[in-house]
Amino acid sequence: MATTRSVAAGLRLLQRLTKLLRSQAVLLILLSLAVFASLRYETFLTPLNLMNIMRQNSMLSLVALGMTMVILSGGIDLSVGSLVALGGVIAAMFSGQGSFVAIACAIASTTILGIVNGLLVSQARLQPFVVTLFTASAARGLALSITQERSIALSPTASGLIWLGRGFIGWVPVPVVIVALLYFAAWFMLHRSRLGLHIFAVGNNEEASRLMGVNPNRVKLAVYTFSGLLSGLAGVVLAGRLGAGQPVAAIGWETDAIAATVMGGTFLSGGEGSVFPTLIGVLLLGMMYNLLNLEGTITPWWQLVLRGALLLLVVLFQQRIAQKL
Repeated sequence: MATTRSVAAGLRLLQRLTKLLRSQAVLLILLSLAVFASLRYETFLTPLNLMNIMRQNSMLSLVALGMTMVILSGGIDLSVGSLVALGGVIAAMFSGQGSFVAIACAIASTTILGIVNGLLVSQARLQPFVVTLFTASAARGLALSITQERSIALSPTASGLIWLGRGFIGWVPVPVVIVALLYFAAWFMLHRSRLGLHIFAVGNNEEASRLMGVNPNRVKLAVYTFSGLLSGLAGVVLAGRLGAGQPVAAIGWETDAIAATVMGGTFLSGGEGSVFPTLIGVLLLGMMYNLLNLEGTITPWWQLVLRGALLLLVVLFQQRIAQKL
């Protein structure tokens, strides 16, 4: 009897370890890459370099958080990069009216476009790929049109806006604090609230969730609105960091956000995943960029090639772990 209990306890422990390894595969890859980098580059583990990695990737972290919510519900949002650019441009345009007005106008504009995405997907029954591709084109064109294809410098009076991008709370950059707070809030919402349960339910099976009393249309509207809001916030932070709103900013961020989400273990089909693994995926992307820059002998074009190859290897490795476990 004691032997049977010991075997059962051992099996339960093995199952827990297996589940932990499967869910934390991207974290293991991140730690392995960090060990390699610390051995190869003396400056990698310096506080300044590590803080720069977190600060430089804080804007993408916000975009990836919104993307994770959308993908969990079974959708996709290709407009996030263009919304970041539009949010930054609008913040710069209104910066002369004060930081509060600039931030509010920027976030409100991208949130409205997020609502448009949600309504077209949920009410008009259009494919998310088509809807958000249209919004991406429209938002980018609008940003280029209102700026006449030029960057708009922030007004020196918008000190609060500049603080969001460049300021510190103690020794921690403000963007890093914003990311930490929003990721904890999003995790709590996903795993401790009714809306979170509904997002997972719709992503798993929309028709089944409807039969259980869930309103998929409200869920879709909520996640696309949230994605638009976070894209606007990322645009505001980016404008504060750069000191200007740039209509060509954040090109390709939608693919980076999707890559970070997938590397974090969120299924593109929806219904399974979480937010903190997405954050680890963003940090992994940032670390890849950092290592290629520290190497110093690789041209920017080959950096893109190598980065794409590394991303593919990471995803393949994670899938193999999931299949074997």
